Amino acid sequence: MAEPVALPASALRTYCDPACFTFDTTESLDDPSGGHAGDLGQVRAVEAIRFGLAMGHSGYHVFVLGEPGSGKHATTFRLLRERAATEPVPPDLCYLHNFDEALKPRLLALPAGRGATLRSHMQTFIRELGPALGAALDSEAHTERVEALQNAHKAREDGALRELGEACAAESISLLQTPEGFVFAPTREGEVMSPEAFEALPEEERKAIEARVTAWSERLEDLLNDFPGWRKAVRESIERAEAEVLGPAVSHLLREVREAHADLPEVLGFLDAVQKDVLDSAIRGTMLDELDEDAAESDEAARHQRYQVKLLVDHSASQGAPVVFENNPGYGNLIGRIEHVVQQGNQVTHFNLIRAGALHRANGGYLVLDAERLLTQPYAWEGLKRCLRAGEIRIEPPAEAQGWSGALTLEPEAVPSALKVVLIGDRDIYYLLMDNDPEFADLFKVAADFDDDLPRTPDNECEYARLMALLVRSAKLLPIDRSGVARLVEEGARLAEDAGRLSLNTRALSDLMREADHQARLKGLAATGRAEVEAALEARARRCNRYPSRVRESILDGTTLISTDGERAGQINGLVVVELAGERFGHPVRITATVRMGEGDVVDIERETELGGAIHSKGVLILSAFLAARYARHQPMSLSASLVFEQSYAPVEGDSASLAELCALLSALTQIPIQQRFAITGSVNQFGEVQVIGGVNEKIEGFYDLCTARGLDGSHGVVIPAASVRHLMLREDVVQAAEQGLFHIHAVKTVDEAMTVLTGVEAGEPDAKGVIPKGTLNHKVAAVLAEMTAARHAHADADGAVGSRQHRRRHSV
Repeated sequence: MAEPVALPASALRTYCDPACFTFDTTESLDDPSGGHAGDLGQVRAVEAIRFGLAMGHSGYHVFVLGEPGSGKHATTFRLLRERAATEPVPPDLCYLHNFDEALKPRLLALPAGRGATLRSHMQTFIRELGPALGAALDSEAHTERVEALQNAHKAREDGALRELGEACAAESISLLQTPEGFVFAPTREGEVMSPEAFEALPEEERKAIEARVTAWSERLEDLLNDFPGWRKAVRESIERAEAEVLGPAVSHLLREVREAHADLPEVLGFLDAVQKDVLDSAIRGTMLDELDEDAAESDEAARHQRYQVKLLVDHSASQGAPVVFENNPGYGNLIGRIEHVVQQGNQVTHFNLIRAGALHRANGGYLVLDAERLLTQPYAWEGLKRCLRAGEIRIEPPAEAQGWSGALTLEPEAVPSALKVVLIGDRDIYYLLMDNDPEFADLFKVAADFDDDLPRTPDNECEYARLMALLVRSAKLLPIDRSGVARLVEEGARLAEDAGRLSLNTRALSDLMREADHQARLKGLAATGRAEVEAALEARARRCNRYPSRVRESILDGTTLISTDGERAGQINGLVVVELAGERFGHPVRITATVRMGEGDVVDIERETELGGAIHSKGVLILSAFLAARYARHQPMSLSASLVFEQSYAPVEGDSASLAELCALLSALTQIPIQQRFAITGSVNQFGEVQVIGGVNEKIEGFYDLCTARGLDGSHGVVIPAASVRHLMLREDVVQAAEQGLFHIHAVKTVDEAMTVLTGVEAGEPDAKGVIPKGTLNHKVAAVLAEMTAARHAHADADGAVGSRQHRRRHSV
């Protein structure tokens, strides 16, 4: 095997040459192709959104998915507004009082802007109604007519009673009116007889008088029974008189409204119902006022409130279809709600207390919702699906909450639903819904998946520069010169964790540009350059370095045991990455291994203590399988081993330490020491091949910072997978140290190459006959395992012989 050679400094960072740009500053650059920042590298996602918006069939709602900061919100809203601007404005939505069923308000859809006009007209009508009715009823002609009807009725009753009294007087019977009512009494010579005089009369005469009184009483009863009919007739006459005087007054008030809405039959029908109800209510009110002159004003206000128009959605100022984003998609904010007020200790409601939801405001257009916020709101997700399935928006409590309150509520007429819903969320939520909600796939058939990065080609670097120019203009920043743009391109590759790609996380890129702009303004510069971008990155690192500084200090003062010199068997420096508040830091961690004679089991102490995650445990099982497959194909694995992250008190996840664990295990097995000047990262498969891992830049820089603090002597280095070389975008100081021979990066493809670098001992490969050269690491491993196997067999034979002799002694009697 060839002597391990460190990577050249040129492989540690892919620079962007400012000379490749033809501009001086971003001020002279055009916008990216398409004219929008979000279109760069998002052709597939933009096509999906356009397709979903164009599909008029049910179920083709859109789910926009991607990583935070990828520009999916801005791109989605831009595409929605572009399409909405070409579409017609939807109608206004109103609710009206239902004069047949008060608890079921009627829906009225009017052309955009007409709802506000109708509401204004009806408010004017209500305001003028009371005075107009009062003036009509108080007019002299109407008052005289009512008085004449009442006087004629009174004269008719009085005349009938008088005629009856005169008729009975001819038969010596007098009609008397008492507080208790009418009575008949016998008379003599025009005077009412006293009871004593009546009793003094002969019996036959008394009976004759009583017979006449009974006859006249019956005639009086017949007359009194006619009085209610006469009074009803006069009431009807008065009501007709009131209707005749009020009808023209109400018609006059509604004339302007009718003329303004003559082209809308539904409005005219509503006005007819209003006019009829006004006349009926006014006439009944007049009759009630006769009985109760202290009627409450609130009753009158409530009576007039029925004639109002509840403007649920007003599109008078809209241009094109609506695009609505509901930031708080709770059930009530989404579906709408019916509010209640307390009157005399009871909760009451009416159609004017109906409140529109986001679905109503977006009807006829587009509704945008954040998927995570929607799913965290009780009943909201089910309410949205119910609306989309039914094709209508029905304001009602969620099915789960119906009947919880005893308050009387309304049942407004449902609004036909004609809108497109766009959910925006991350990939985890999308696939979670796809796997667990059968209705989701039927309703959201279109997925617009935003890419996280794009290939780093010369053409794309130029497009990236145009993207920066657009972001600069959007944020009103100083222009960026070509050196600053080149540095931002390099940072875009580092954000993508791939030297051959550029991150499309425009949020992170914009933040860095703002911070670099701040540095340039502090210096009084006219443009931002490479130095200002570097200064912004350094300032950010200083702001966020509390945790890595504390970790490094604990290593330097000996609290955390990490060696960067010397050598030791069964001990190795692994590398981990910690992410806090969006910032990532790498630092070394000591991994140790111990071996002993056993039955082939490898104990992962992290897993046994429930500190190891599933992927970490998988890595340990894989390296165990590699050991067994390579070294125990023709003999039992006669060792037991233990692996642990020393001084680790937090959960460990990921398989990027499996290569380090395997190397530590081989070192412990052979007692060949590992040089502590190295740190290593990588995962391993069952064939001993080293696989790519994440966070390679942060891991290398974390170990470099520790070595620098202790003093670089040209021997320190890091071993990484060869597949991770393309991801290297190391800090400038690390690259310079490698160029000066003070720090080394070794790329390996197999565990054999890694052990050769770490121990300086040739791994050794078997020849055509399968013989491994003596003195190599693999020969040493095979020899040690053979010794363990022999010792195990000897021990088993000895135990068997002892057991056999004991058996014979027990049975020799």
